[in-house]
Amino acid sequence: MHYLVFYNFVDGYLEKRGPFRRAHLEMVREYADNGSLLLAGALADPADSAVLVFRGPTEESAESFVKNDPYVINGLVTSWHMRKWMTVVGDGAPFPSL
Repeated sequence: MHYLVFYNFVDGYLEKRGPFRRAHLEMVREYADNGSLLLAGALADPADSAVLVFRGPTEESAESFVKNDPYVINGLVTSWHMRKWMTVVGDGAPFPSL
């Protein structure tokens, strides 16, 4: 199962993220290395939000990431929400039977 997490950032996010960026990226690497975080990144032009793609049997890993993310803890993320993604094609997606 895949889960999409959507972040909305504070105004001036790019300028404000400096003190928290290293810790955030270390966490990203940890979750990517254990296979639960597949893709993550800020949307561009404007950089006012981000999308993270998680994989797992439940949303537990995605929720844990968000609750411990330095960007969330330190107020760079103004709001976030998660959606279960019913993937049918791609890495880890159960291709539907015909």
